[in-house]
Amino acid sequence: MHASIVLFKTKIMDANLERNKEIVRRYNYEFIQQRNIQVYEETTHDQFVNHSAPPGANAGKEGVLQFMQVMWQIFPDLEVEINMQIAEGDLVTTHKTFQATHKGAFMGIEPTNKRVKFNSIDIIRVKDGKAIEHWSIRDNSALLQQLTSK
Repeated sequence: MHASIVLFKTKIMDANLERNKEIVRRYNYEFIQQRNIQVYEETTHDQFVNHSAPPGANAGKEGVLQFMQVMWQIFPDLEVEINMQIAEGDLVTTHKTFQATHKGAFMGIEPTNKRVKFNSIDIIRVKDGKAIEHWSIRDNSALLQQLTSK
């Protein structure tokens, strides 16, 4: 294959990876942190599946929106910081840190007004410019430890 064709294909692939990372960044900063529902609609596929949804929870697009609406009540000043993103193919992995003040009952714990900080690693599959699949590992033990410590 001619070197210029390889370079052209590499540039297209790099542009697609950067586009996918930007979709996930918008989802985190504009939807999760700024509560922009329009951005959620723009960045989330109608066939979205959350593979990390708790048993019995709605794992579809509407379920994520419902979950976030509850989280915004519990942690009304929720902030997201993206520490690292890696993209390969149609997947974007994001290591991020959440910070917020505990203002509502969460996992049986009444509001503490404590400022908490916890990490999460998400993998998002992007299709047609929108998130279509999600897997997540969240450091719930660190969050619970902060909420229950004296």
